[in-house]
Amino acid sequence: MRGWRKSLDSAGVREPGLREDYDRQRQTVRRFRRTAYLAARLLLPRRLLPHVVAATAVMHHGDNLLDTGPLPQRETAWASWERQVREVLRTGSSDDPLLRALVHTASAHPQLREIMETYLATATAELHFAGFATEADYQAYVDAYSYPAFMLVAGLLAPEGDDLRYQAACRTFIDGSQRLDFVNDLAEDVREGRVGIPVDAMERFGVTMGDLTAGIGGSALEELIAEQVTIARGALLAARELPALTPADGRRLAGALVEMELLTAEAVLARGAGVLRGSANPPLGRTLRVLARRY
Repeated sequence: MRGWRKSLDSAGVREPGLREDYDRQRQTVRRFRRTAYLAARLLLPRRLLPHVVAATAVMHHGDNLLDTGPLPQRETAWASWERQVREVLRTGSSDDPLLRALVHTASAHPQLREIMETYLATATAELHFAGFATEADYQAYVDAYSYPAFMLVAGLLAPEGDDLRYQAACRTFIDGSQRLDFVNDLAEDVREGRVGIPVDAMERFGVTMGDLTAGIGGSALEELIAEQVTIARGALLAARELPALTPADGRRLAGALVEMELLTAEAVLARGAGVLRGSANPPLGRTLRVLARRY
């Protein structure tokens, strides 16, 4: 906790109530993304850590609203949240701890306001996600939702100005990461009746939604998963240029995130059709070695 308190000091978060707001977001992020939180804690300068934590918490909260419960409930919850976010960015005042942290981070990093507007304008792509007919549909989803959501965090680490190479590298990274997530989350997504592997890719290997629902794996599913992970891994390898395009403050974290996703790709490829029974994670020791090298 002492290191976290110093981070709050360095980030200019000094008012006791606001420090408590940020600490709530730290607990949330540490709970749902423990490894990513550890990476940020080890590899970011103290003055950036609370702001990255707050942006990550906003992204996670939005994910939950868009993805949890029946569609009418999600539509209502998202509309309410969107109004609250726009209001706090306009007035600077809120009763919500997450929104208070967000508006303080936006005051320290004004570029977050524009990034947030872009995210809010297209995030309903996740609200209405029901699978993809084609690869083009998947890419449109990445453009509309995955990339803007990722930029809530990556935008805090971005070079000054409109750096198109940095943005393109972030888009490449999140393309690989999102595709990998859809493969790794196959068991959960099948239970929910929607999967993120495009139907045209499934058809090439003779895999149907009925097969997945019935728990039928076999060589066809193995080959489909191998193809999707290979494509994802290609994007992640290309994203290895991201650290070089990231300013020094965020370079170590950017590099670690890419390498951790590549480790996950290896684990998913090794699990193969077994992802139909549950997701795969890389060995903890290898993940810690990635962090140690960057540190």
